Amino acid sequence: MFLSETVPENRKQHPRLDPRDPLVLDTRELGRRPGSMRQVRLAAPAPEGLGIEDLIGVPVGAELALDLRLESVMDGVLVSGTVTAPVSGECGRCLTPVRDTLVAPVQELFLYPEASADHGAEDELPQLVGDLLDLTPVLRDTVVLALPLNPLCQEDCQGLCATCGERLDDLPAGHAHDQTDARWGALSGLLQQTDQET
Repeated sequence: MFLSETVPENRKQHPRLDPRDPLVLDTRELGRRPGSMRQVRLAAPAPEGLGIEDLIGVPVGAELALDLRLESVMDGVLVSGTVTAPVSGECGRCLTPVRDTLVAPVQELFLYPEASADHGAEDELPQLVGDLLDLTPVLRDTVVLALPLNPLCQEDCQGLCATCGERLDDLPAGHAHDQTDARWGALSGLLQQTDQET
């Protein structure tokens, strides 16, 4: 008789975390005593996916500055604080490069494995793997939600000229192009012919 190889729902395998990864934190010092707390300040390279397509984001490998507080609570470890990251992209109006610094609040509860059953699958809260927690998914959500959907090089950017494609802020005041509507082209030709005949 063979034992079933299926893993019961409450004993699903979680991915192993690499404790050497700078975005994986060890919570062992906290113990499981509610109220115990630890400050963490660290610099870490930015992972992939901290951006909005090709518009704006944190370059992969750029330095993230994390100022966090890890606090033991009844169901897990509450992580709160801020992430500071350099962002780069293109202005949504004139396509010039945009560079800025983003400071975003971070707050997430990482559940103890045994507490996750009490919260139900619908909560989808991240879990500790042993004593380790992975900040990568939390930072991805935090940074992407804090990025502007339409980044601008300056608030009053006028964009590009629809005719020549030049940046309007770089062109002289009153910049315009003489354009003849194609529908009037035949009439314009007749007018020139009349002028030549007279």
